[in-house]
Amino acid sequence: MTAGRPLQLDPEDRRPPRHEPPDPAPRPRRRRRSVTLFLLRWTIVLAIWAALMAGAVLLFFAWDLPRPESALDAARRPSVTLTDAQGRIITTYGDLVGEPLRLRDMPPHLPAAAVAVEDRRFWSHWGLDVIGIARASWVNLQAGQVVQGGSTITQQVAKNLFLSNARTFRRKVQELLLTLWLERQFTKQEILEIWLNRVYLGSGAFGMDAASRVYFGTSARQVNLWQAAMLAGLPRAPSRINPRVNPEAAAARAREVLNAMAETGAIPPDQARAAAAAAIAIPPRPSRAAGWFSDWVADQADPLLPDGADATVRTTLDPRIQSAVETRLRALLEGPGAEAQVSQGAVVVLDAQTGNVRALVGGRDYRASPYNRAVVARRQPGSAFKPFVWLAAIEAGARPDDTVLDAPIRRGTWSPSNFDGRFRGEITLEEALAHSVNTPAVRLLIQAGGPRTVAAAAARLGIPGRLPNNESLALGTAEVGLLDLTAAYAAFFNGGLRITPTGIDALSAEGRTIALTRPAPPRAIDPDHAAMMARMLTAVVTRGSGRPAAIPGRAIAGKTGTTQDHRDAWFIGWADAGRPGGRMIGIWLGNDDNRPTAGVTGGSLPARLFADILRDLGPN
Repeated sequence: MTAGRPLQLDPEDRRPPRHEPPDPAPRPRRRRRSVTLFLLRWTIVLAIWAALMAGAVLLFFAWDLPRPESALDAARRPSVTLTDAQGRIITTYGDLVGEPLRLRDMPPHLPAAAVAVEDRRFWSHWGLDVIGIARASWVNLQAGQVVQGGSTITQQVAKNLFLSNARTFRRKVQELLLTLWLERQFTKQEILEIWLNRVYLGSGAFGMDAASRVYFGTSARQVNLWQAAMLAGLPRAPSRINPRVNPEAAAARAREVLNAMAETGAIPPDQARAAAAAAIAIPPRPSRAAGWFSDWVADQADPLLPDGADATVRTTLDPRIQSAVETRLRALLEGPGAEAQVSQGAVVVLDAQTGNVRALVGGRDYRASPYNRAVVARRQPGSAFKPFVWLAAIEAGARPDDTVLDAPIRRGTWSPSNFDGRFRGEITLEEALAHSVNTPAVRLLIQAGGPRTVAAAAARLGIPGRLPNNESLALGTAEVGLLDLTAAYAAFFNGGLRITPTGIDALSAEGRTIALTRPAPPRAIDPDHAAMMARMLTAVVTRGSGRPAAIPGRAIAGKTGTTQDHRDAWFIGWADAGRPGGRMIGIWLGNDDNRPTAGVTGGSLPARLFADILRDLGPN
């Protein structure tokens, strides 16, 4: 500023001072908009993360989920069904699946029974039955344990067809996913058909048709009301309450199903009461011993069947004969056998002309021991081997009325003796065989050409394996099987033909018949020689060691056998059963551990058992 001059002000400076108003207060609407945008933004972010997490969880549960469309045709073990000679099922191997049936192919009471007892709201729910789940949960909570399930039929299809039985949260989620998929892909009728054709019903049977054939011998097309109720009740516990294992429980469960059908209106109450009050005919339990026969036949059939195909084998088994053999053997082992310290036995029955095996019991109890003592076991036959020595002598020129010396004999350090300790001097071949005298057997073996000649004669009739190359062979020191020995005897009674034991009568696979090649039995010995052997074996029963096997009025022949210390007792017998060649019955009694019995001989318990079986079978 210059001295003496007045202060010059800018015009703007002359204006009064401007006062700025204070900031206005925040508007509430703008604040709400910001919060909303913030929440929306984080909601979207969280939704995206939730979707990603849900996708990850879904992927975790579904990454190993089977493809349902391919699982409907999942591979299974091909089945082999064995029937008896009349066509009735005796056992099955593999997964037995019957004829695929549509609902229209079945009697209406079969699907109605399944829905009534397994899933009452099947036709109305969408795969999950919320009411059923709540009811089952309440019942289980009250009981303190799982006593009732809430799974629908659709859930059962999802679980049984596609998943394991593991009780895990992962499997339950997968079951839910598959249940929803099934309900979307198939109609209710189709889902029920899948269940009826695939559900497991015990005894290796999958589906109603297979189970009906196993338990009732008929197709599911023909089941009556109580049969349908019994089948529908099996899925709860197919191994525990199936008619073959527990017929009483199966019948009780069938009555529960009938009551459920009445409650749901599937049948009138009076019809349910009448069916429940009726005596439900349970099929007879399968043979306790037929397991040995079935295992043997299955081994025979295996190389004849095409790979991967369902097959049916009609066997030669006669259930009447099988039942008689089982009953008599069991009674003997539990009675006089137990007193004589005999714990095991085996029996074979076959036709002498064809080799068809009509019955085969390989031991005391198949469930306790499936080891087949009739086929697999090899034991010394004792004097039951002597007919092959006599045959070799006959082929060398001897005749039944010729004589042979019964006197002490020594071969090196071995000097055999007779069972009764006495010697008879000169006796006929027929008498020597009838009374099973030992020293003539050794002399006849030597006269016939030695052990190799006798072994060759036995081999021609079907005795396999290498036999001892010494004179002890005459007394049965070789080891043989009951089935082989019984079949070898058949040549003495069928005119000299060697038969091959068989349990197969017919084969079919996938509905097509498989041709069986069964050549005619070859001639093994001269018919005249066979007749001489039959004559001498008849004398064994009429006046020799096998007299307990005789039945008045019946043509019977055979040979006894007893090994050292009474460890094995045999009777191989023949009877004229009103058929060409007659019928052979082979019997062995003893102990698995080779313990001696209490003096049992082939002419005691085995010969008596032979006669008992024949009496039960009658003339045919």
